[in-house]
Amino acid sequence: QVQLIESGGGLVQAGGSLRLSCTASGRTFGSYAMGWFRQAPGKERMFVSAVSSNGVVKYYADSVKGRFTIFGDNAKNTAYLQMESLKPEDTAVYYCAATPGAAQAMTRSSPRYWGQGTQVTVSS
Repeated sequence: QVQLIESGGGLVQAGGSLRLSCTASGRTFGSYAMGWFRQAPGKERMFVSAVSSNGVVKYYADSVKGRFTIFGDNAKNTAYLQMESLKPEDTAVYYCAATPGAAQAMTRSSPRYWGQGTQVTVSS
């Protein structure tokens, strides 16, 4: 069992930055791929980014490429999502996720574990 706790959401103006954190507990952090999803009001939850357990392989949704960066710190059991040049359309609840196996799996199917979500609001 893996527990995921997100933090770092908030209100920011368009063009600003935020860093989301996701701390994992319960299992060896280094054996899971980590990722982020988001869900805007009235829309389905969508994939944002994922990173392999060794931090080498990364995936991004087209809508965030070049603006968001995912990385992890195995010593702290924490994954991060650095968000730059934020746009109002980035407004959503952001969910941390973890799944055994390859990070690519998160681009195709639902991860095994989810965090509770953190709100990100970007004002215009």
